[in-house]
Amino acid sequence: MPRYCPLPSYGCIEVRGADTATFLNGQLSRSVDALDGSLAPLAGWHDPRGRVRALLRVARRKDRWWLVTHSDVVAATAKRLAMFVLRAEVTIAPADDVRVAALLDADDAWLVARGVDPATATNGAAQSDELVYVRLGPNVWHVIGPRAAVEPLGAALPSAPTEDALLAEIRLGLPTVSAPVVEHFVAQMLNLDVLDAVSFDKGCYPGQEVIARVRHRGAVKRRLRLYASGAATPPAPGSPVVASADGTSVGEVVRAARAAAGVELLAVIEDAAATAGLAIDGVPLRELPLPYRVPTT
Repeated sequence: MPRYCPLPSYGCIEVRGADTATFLNGQLSRSVDALDGSLAPLAGWHDPRGRVRALLRVARRKDRWWLVTHSDVVAATAKRLAMFVLRAEVTIAPADDVRVAALLDADDAWLVARGVDPATATNGAAQSDELVYVRLGPNVWHVIGPRAAVEPLGAALPSAPTEDALLAEIRLGLPTVSAPVVEHFVAQMLNLDVLDAVSFDKGCYPGQEVIARVRHRGAVKRRLRLYASGAATPPAPGSPVVASADGTSVGEVVRAARAAAGVELLAVIEDAAATAGLAIDGVPLRELPLPYRVPTT
């Protein structure tokens, strides 16, 4: 039986209308027009400089699309995205009633009983009339749906601290883009090219030229990395990471969560400084391996 973790740090944008697939495909960094509901991939929405405005998990429903993102950018992202609708038959608004929760260590029998294939691949989705189950990694699922359908799961399942789910996501190398780091990073800096959040063979979208140039010229000099720290509290997104030797800023925190001893975090770090001693607020960092291979330049 899985452990249930509410995730109030996630919110949802709902998109409806006959032109939604075409519209989103022209705005997001990953191809989504052919999604059939069996996948719920990550996709970036970028500014013209290729910087990530929002990182979205895209779930296609029968009559709508759900874009799950950090709760503190839902309203701003929905408002800005709606500015690009023009004459398309598309409506965009925050989905205030949609909730996101995590399921940790779900066993096969429990999943099968709910129509979910335990062998679902990463970013794979299983849907019921009300809920979407998305596999983030081997033992981590998100469940997305109306409050009235999601919250009863919490009453029926053993609970776990929200921090456990956030830590599990961090260990999977999954970034989030919250308000303090909006438009700070090009897609490759957040490893979106490795996480299947960028399609390099699709049509135009905001920031495409910059993202393609980075890929072909190998110009990205900073990448998302995983670290452990002995700090007592998680550093906030946007907190500077410095070189221990001289205090020079060499990166910034993307997200962090408490661990058994201290905290673990994802930070975008300059490649040239990655092998040197690093610290946040005087507390040393120790690099941990990511579960995927990051290209080197």
